[in-house]
Amino acid sequence: MEHSRSWTVILVTALCYGAQGQSPSGPASPPGKEAQATETKGMPPRATPGDYQAQAAAGAVTVAAEFMGHVILTPEGTTYSTEDYVAVETALFGPAGTRLKISSDDFSLRVLSKKMKPVPSEPFGAVFKSLKDPEWEDTIAIEAKKAKEDGGGGTSIKTGGKSQESTPYVAPKMPIPMRRAMEQHVEKCVLPEGDRALPQAGLVFFPYRGKAESIHAIELIYNGPAGKATLKLQP
Repeated sequence: MEHSRSWTVILVTALCYGAQGQSPSGPASPPGKEAQATETKGMPPRATPGDYQAQAAAGAVTVAAEFMGHVILTPEGTTYSTEDYVAVETALFGPAGTRLKISSDDFSLRVLSKKMKPVPSEPFGAVFKSLKDPEWEDTIAIEAKKAKEDGGGGTSIKTGGKSQESTPYVAPKMPIPMRRAMEQHVEKCVLPEGDRALPQAGLVFFPYRGKAESIHAIELIYNGPAGKATLKLQP
C-alpha cells in the first residue's frame, strides 16, 4: 500500500505541473539566441554589487558575480542540479539610466587550479540534458529501495523448491510536464540578453564536469561592450 501511495503522489505532482500550461507533446528544442533575449526574465538583482562574492569595474559598469557550482537555486527557493555545468549568478550595475547590450557570450570562466584556458559560456538550453531535480531523484531512490525489499529488485525468490529471478526494478523517467516545468524555472533565471536597462542579473552557465569542491581558484572574465573585467570568485 505504501508503494502505491508513493506512486500516487508522483503522478499527482506530474498532473499539477501539467496544469500549469505544459504541453505533453514531448521535449521542446532549446530556444535560439533571439528567443532567449525576449523570453528570459533573469533574477532580481541584489541591492548592491557588494552583496555578491566579487565585483569589478568595466568602464562605467560594475560586474558582480557569485559562483554557484553545480547547484541551480531559483528565487522561489527551488533547487536543481547539473553534473555537466556550473552556474554563476551574474549581475550588471550602472549609473541611473544606463542601458547595456548584454550577452552571455561576453563571459568566460577560468579554473586556475587546473590551468585551464578560459571556457566560454554556453546557452541555457544546453544545460537541460543534464538537469536534475534532487527531490525527484530522492523519490526514485526510495521507490527503488522499497521495490528491492519487496522482491522486485532482481533478487532471487523460491517457489515450489525452485529459485526464480524476480522482475528487475526499472526506474521511471520524469514525466514530460514535470521536466518542462523544471526547464522553464531555470530559463526564467538566466541572465537577460539584448539591450537592457541596468541593473540586470541572472545565471550564466559553463561546461565543467569536475567536482566543484576540488576547485581552489576560479575567475569570471567579462569582455563586452562596457569594457573588460576579471572577477576572482570563491569556489
